[in-house]
Amino acid sequence: MRAILLTMVGLAAVACGAILTPAAIASAAESAELTIATLEAQGFDVKVNRIGSAPLDECVITDVRNARERTELVRRGDDLIQVVAQRTITVTADCSR
Repeated sequence: MRAILLTMVGLAAVACGAILTPAAIASAAESAELTIATLEAQGFDVKVNRIGSAPLDECVITDVRNARERTELVRRGDDLIQVVAQRTITVTADCSR
């Protein structure tokens, strides 16, 4: 029982860190493609809101938000372990330049 509690507390701490990290990824110097690729490499399903019609390689990410994780409880022996089943995040790309 204690192992389950410690595991859940540890996973919660990791999840909070993972959710806060993507907001720091987007910078004006990076292209939208690079930011999206970085988020996808971290396991996120990235949803893109575009402003304008320029090609994505000419866009700049102006906002990263709504990082969400869907978790499931998986039985491992006598323990239930919370695992991440899906991670999604939304970025806004300014393509009006």
